[in-house]
Amino acid sequence: MAKILGVKIDRVNFGEVMAKIAAFLMVDEFHMIATVNPEFLVTAQRDEPFKNILNSTDLNVPDGVGLQFGAWISRQKMGERITGVDLTWEICKLAAEKGYSVYFLGGAEGAAQKAANRLELMYPELKIAGIACPIIEVDGAAEPQIIEDINNSNADILLVALGAPKQEKFLNRYRDQLKIKLAMGNGGTFDYIAGVVPYAPAWIRKIGLEWLYRLFTQPKRWRRIFTATIIFPWLIIKSRFQK
Repeated sequence: MAKILGVKIDRVNFGEVMAKIAAFLMVDEFHMIATVNPEFLVTAQRDEPFKNILNSTDLNVPDGVGLQFGAWISRQKMGERITGVDLTWEICKLAAEKGYSVYFLGGAEGAAQKAANRLELMYPELKIAGIACPIIEVDGAAEPQIIEDINNSNADILLVALGAPKQEKFLNRYRDQLKIKLAMGNGGTFDYIAGVVPYAPAWIRKIGLEWLYRLFTQPKRWRRIFTATIIFPWLIIKSRFQK
């Protein structure tokens, strides 16, 4: 396990992650996965509750080429990069093969439904327990009904696309009430799977320039890209030389 800017990152490859997920699904207990990227770690520096949640998950996978840089600078080893999009495809493939049901929560209007439809086309045996895109209010007034709906669906897996840190805080807040086996924050994954937002070609992701592709295709994300490519490296270098 590595630790970058005070947050644990599991040193795993894709096969090991899927083996852990398969084991989680065999037990009637709540398990939480976070797909940690540089933005998570920057946010965690000013949001202690979020940092504590990340350090209490069952599995943190490294999503973002910046984490490789962070591990190198801090003289640690890091597992392979595992994106939330790729992991969602594989989780749904496993669910289809083993008969587990999946609940899709959040995302842009219509994105969860489109993503579920595409996943069903790829994996016809996939069981969709429910799809909802509710407005999660600041006071949490609607949340009890959402939790009841999820539990009544008898879902095994819950994918939550509310954006970080909102999705992780939501899951942590209700971890003792949710009757599911596996929960994962999905960020913008539904949008990518649905085709609402273009996903960078594999060769661009492989050479670590996905951020540049996103800058050209989604210029409104420039603040997030700045956080990941400028602020995060600065914090890593600063941390390295303060030791």
